[in-house]
Amino acid sequence: MTSNKPTDWGVVVFPGSNNDHDALDVIGRIKNQNVSEIWHQDENLSGLQALLLPGGFSFGDYLRGGAIARFSPAMKNLPDFIHDHHLVIGICNGFQVLTEMGILPGSLMRNADLRFIHEEIYIRVERADTAFTNCYQQGQVLKIPIAHNEGNYYIPPDELKVLEDRHQVVFRYCDRDGNITDRSNPNGSVNNIAGIINQQGNVMGMMPHPERRCDPLLGNPDGDGLFQSMIDHISRD
Repeated sequence: MTSNKPTDWGVVVFPGSNNDHDALDVIGRIKNQNVSEIWHQDENLSGLQALLLPGGFSFGDYLRGGAIARFSPAMKNLPDFIHDHHLVIGICNGFQVLTEMGILPGSLMRNADLRFIHEEIYIRVERADTAFTNCYQQGQVLKIPIAHNEGNYYIPPDELKVLEDRHQVVFRYCDRDGNITDRSNPNGSVNNIAGIINQQGNVMGMMPHPERRCDPLLGNPDGDGLFQSMIDHISRD
């Protein structure tokens, strides 16, 4: 059951962010929620119920993707924001920021073929019982674009086992029929992992860009369910 009750969102803008406007447009215009830009130097996250860390190349991706953005003042109060059970989603560069901060496990390395990848791919919903996926069906296949140079998700084997045992993998790269294959893995990510969630269930990171597939005018609103899932979850609390 979807909700029309407005929720309060923030989209963090770093120098070099380039998907912040896509996120603001989806949350504000398409989903009709209250949303504001949070400049990376602003520490104040009070009054927000959800925070989105957008894609792009924060601080030029110097050192590594997200390695400098993690020290931005806006990230100072992020652990407390998460501790208060608010929702946080990091998309592409935002996912990199969350792993650099240690909020999500693992790291994002250079793509296996060492090339920037910009294409539409398929991902399979591994869990439909999260705050980010409750509008989807388990096993549902989504067609979502990717655009990254460092999207190769890696986590050591012992930590990978823990991640899998705790069912923290939310999305995997797949083919159009939902099969998990090496060929359907665009960047070399271990176990075809495209998105994960924290153990508490209120922080998710993913490399694909659902915010680019929400407007019905584009003909494929597969990303809309993610934002609607978050809105419904917040509204129920």
